Amino acid sequence: MGHTMYKHFLIATDGSELAQKAVRQGLELANRLGAKVTALTVSEPWPVAVADGVVVSNPIDDYERAMAQEASRHLAGVSELARDLGVPCETMHLPDQYPADGIVEQANAKGCDLIVMASHGRRGIAKLLLGSQATRVLTHSAIPVLICK
Repeated sequence: MGHTMYKHFLIATDGSELAQKAVRQGLELANRLGAKVTALTVSEPWPVAVADGVVVSNPIDDYERAMAQEASRHLAGVSELARDLGVPCETMHLPDQYPADGIVEQANAKGCDLIVMASHGRRGIAKLLLGSQATRVLTHSAIPVLICK
């Protein structure tokens, strides 16, 4: 049983500045190890993410559409960086899940051997949430987790 090399990373991003750092670190490491990457953005279920009681005409549809657009924007940035670094990278958007659950589930489903994520995410309430999401991933994942600070 020699040294296990990591072959397939799951990199989680929420588009925040800290997550971008984790993405870059993850991709650079993947490049050095010759690993491939699945980049994942998880959008939380509707009620959790409501900010400042903003009311929109058809909240759920609008919300889902906005989340999908935001996710594809974050993931496009990851794809571009991966291309620059020559790292094979698949992107995934998982709507309607708590990040920790989505991250652990997809890492298992895809057979990833390393999860890379930031220690916490966006501002405000989400920051608290993501701090706890990182903790939950650490607690629930059988796969090694690299937390970028």
